[in-house]
Amino acid sequence: MLLEVIFYIAITAEAMTAALAAGRRKMDWFGVCVLACVTALGGGTFRDVVLGHYPLTWVENPYLLLICCAAAFVTIALARFMDALRWPFLLLDAVGLVVFTIIGCNVALTMGQPPIIVIVSGMMTGIVGGIARDILCNDVPLVFASELYATVSIVAGVLYYLGLQSGLPQDIVILATLAIGFGLRVAAIVWKVQMPKFVYDKKDLH
Repeated sequence: MLLEVIFYIAITAEAMTAALAAGRRKMDWFGVCVLACVTALGGGTFRDVVLGHYPLTWVENPYLLLICCAAAFVTIALARFMDALRWPFLLLDAVGLVVFTIIGCNVALTMGQPPIIVIVSGMMTGIVGGIARDILCNDVPLVFASELYATVSIVAGVLYYLGLQSGLPQDIVILATLAIGFGLRVAAIVWKVQMPKFVYDKKDLH
């Protein structure tokens, strides 16, 4: 129940951040709604297609599309106040990353997938929506060029899987994974912790 509640909060937050990205690209209202849905539901959709897990989450629960569109229109209405809500959105995004990761792991576990696929399933669910958002906005995906994001998802997935395998109650494992994953993501934002970057410049060869 706890995971389900946080899931809906995370879906709403992701849709709203996507709507803001659409606004920065001066998209029309249809584009705003599409980007909100792609960002909030894209990771789960990609996971389900790759794993052959049907029906897709939003096909089974169509009201998720309505939640995303409603969040997009709320963002349009409240756009002037969104700068003041930057940190709350960053914190909700951090929570959403871990929650989506846990949900992705659960899907793979119910299908009897091996550990590596369980962790990859969690990561796909957590990051693919953001990648799709940035590509549609013609930006380099933040997950490839910003603070630790995919790495946090992988760590959360590993912790969640190992916690379940150790025989701990699922609720305890969920809370522990949320706490650690959220803490890592916030630390990465505050201290701007990044993965090493590969920089290739032809001028360096001369």
